[in-house]
Amino acid sequence: MAGGVSVPQLAAAVSEAGGLGFLAAGYKTADGMYQEIKQLRGLTGRPFGVNLFMPQPEHADPAAVDVYAHQLSGEAAWYETELGDPDSGRDDGYDAKLAVLLDNPVPAVSFHFGVPGRDALDSLRRAGTFTLVTATTAEEAAAVQRAGADAVIAQGVEAGGHQGTHRDIPETDGCGIGLLSLIAQVRETVDLPVVAAGGIMRGSQIAAALAAGANAAQLGTAFLATPESGANAVHKQALTNPLFGRTELTRAFSGRPARGLVNRFMREHGPYAPAAYPEVHHLTSPLRKAAAKAGDAQGMALWAGQGHRMARALPAGQLVATLAAELDAARTALSAFPEGGERG
Repeated sequence: MAGGVSVPQLAAAVSEAGGLGFLAAGYKTADGMYQEIKQLRGLTGRPFGVNLFMPQPEHADPAAVDVYAHQLSGEAAWYETELGDPDSGRDDGYDAKLAVLLDNPVPAVSFHFGVPGRDALDSLRRAGTFTLVTATTAEEAAAVQRAGADAVIAQGVEAGGHQGTHRDIPETDGCGIGLLSLIAQVRETVDLPVVAAGGIMRGSQIAAALAAGANAAQLGTAFLATPESGANAVHKQALTNPLFGRTELTRAFSGRPARGLVNRFMREHGPYAPAAYPEVHHLTSPLRKAAAKAGDAQGMALWAGQGHRMARALPAGQLVATLAAELDAARTALSAFPEGGERG
């Protein structure tokens, strides 16, 4: 959960409760990531992880980005701000972040938007770090296994935020695979531990993912509304606001497919946003910040999974305990059925 949501306080609370909290480092500098790791280690002695975004190849059409910038000029005037520089920050410091994680190893590192090279994964393993890579198809999962990662995160299309596709091409927009089907396909394709991600909000859904073949579950949107989450208060409130009843995948805010609550900005600009990440991300950054400052949910990137209406504003530790209790209850209910048949 990049963008300031997955802060040390949230990761620590989850880990302290028996989960595996993660820090999001995708939009942070190497030093910023290092400082947050130090802060997290001061809050918990339990295992935790760090998530990195893979660098993206340069493929954006500058003319298409210019056209989109022109379309957004009215937004800039409305929010009384300038558009961001689309060419800033293409080098997100990935190599520097990786160097920090090798010099100061953490228990787990996950990767989004692609597969690291075998050398990087082997180096992290030698440092004692468990590596995970997101895949949205069985073919991507096979690439994760070939690269030598320790586990694959099977991300269903229900997931909030950015889809972790390895190749960002317009032809794949809206063509994601549902989580349970994806788990089955990945399980038949690779011989790796599988972590299920996408739309999971209840312990009973964790039980379903485990029954489908996953070894663990990863939850994001479920923790957005917790007090420890770094999400903007307007974002938290929007999760259960009837005004925002559904989610869609959009390129409107970042140039890459990401699932969020449908709002005015998404409706007006989503159909015209080019496949240009991180150019569009940097272009819209001042707009998103200005909308958040103004408390205007209609101009913010309200990332959320399909289960957002089930969000619970519980303390993170209590939410972990509640999910565990729900998981146990679901397993108990399933065990009541005779093996190979139905009751009654």
